[in-house]
Amino acid sequence: MFLDSNQTTVIALNEKKSHADRNVYPSAGVLFVHVLEREYFKGEFPPYPKSGDASNDPITFNTNLMGYPDRPGWLRYIQRTPHSDGVLYGSPTAEHVGKPTVIEITAYNRRTFETARHNLVINIMATEEFPLPYQAEFYIKNMNVEEMLASEVLGDFLGAVKNVWQPERLNAINITSALDRGGRVPLPINNLKEGVYVMVGADVPFSSCLREVESPHNQLRCSQEMEPAISCDKKFRAQFHIDWCKISLVDINKVVPIYITRSDPGTGILPEFGEYNPPSESLKSRDYFSDFLITLAVPAAVAVVLFFILGYTMCCRREGVIQLVHHSSIQKSTKELRNMSKNREISWPLSTLPVFNPVSGEVVPPIHPDNYETTSMPLMQTQTKVAEALNL
Repeated sequence: MFLDSNQTTVIALNEKKSHADRNVYPSAGVLFVHVLEREYFKGEFPPYPKSGDASNDPITFNTNLMGYPDRPGWLRYIQRTPHSDGVLYGSPTAEHVGKPTVIEITAYNRRTFETARHNLVINIMATEEFPLPYQAEFYIKNMNVEEMLASEVLGDFLGAVKNVWQPERLNAINITSALDRGGRVPLPINNLKEGVYVMVGADVPFSSCLREVESPHNQLRCSQEMEPAISCDKKFRAQFHIDWCKISLVDINKVVPIYITRSDPGTGILPEFGEYNPPSESLKSRDYFSDFLITLAVPAAVAVVLFFILGYTMCCRREGVIQLVHHSSIQKSTKELRNMSKNREISWPLSTLPVFNPVSGEVVPPIHPDNYETTSMPLMQTQTKVAEALNL
């Protein structure tokens, strides 16, 4: 079976499954959020076998900078489950202005194991408002990062901050999960959240409400792990539970810049040291006699000296002779006691008597014969005279 050119072209397009490039234009110093919608990629995958079934394939995403295995340092990615959308978010800086960043997005269908890919071109634009001079970072305890990235939730939070701060310009600068700051994963009870840090910037000084946390009374309550008394907390409490002890207020105009001077890295090529001269093949002979004396002769000489000292102490001195005589007398007494134990008239232990076999009628000899050496056995097992009388 042969295919014409049109059919071959259609098959090639279906196998490629690649979207056209998408361009986005975020501003430097402003939070960038891009949602990877599952519905956008579902059309690239084959439908369910049965028509009419709802298509709910598990889809995951992999994102990386083109030509590199990971994303840029300022760009993060999160997807909670394969049935939820993925989110790219981060805050580009002025260093990335004018440099298009191409992100490769690969979607994996976990049911069919097929993939679809498209490129996201991030064109970072410069802004006159960057950076805003007054920046405040809030820690929200009852939110996860993907919940806070939703446009409606983030808009409600910025509205509450604007109501308290009253600035002319207010922007979200960055959002960071508490897990990225060293926080712990919450237990799956009571609908606990991971927590999220939200940094916002404004063009006017901080309001009196935001500065209430810097009062000595509130600082004391924070040191005692108690909630500080903040008058404007009720404007957030309905939707956002803010930990006011972790709020950070930064005035960029008062921050002293730190300039780090780095040395010239150079070309990475070692300087010329000449040719390498290996050692000559003819090595000088080495005398090991001194090593022999140290390892063998010296310990042997010390052992001989100690042997003579011990012999002199045991044989030539009065205390040593007394110990030898005492030991010899103990051995003689022990031998006499064992010889006397042979003449004792005590009943022979049952384990040493002959055994009668009721089946064959044979008499099995005792365990120990008469000529068995019993000097090293207990006294109860060396009564040979009693055994001879019982055998008779």
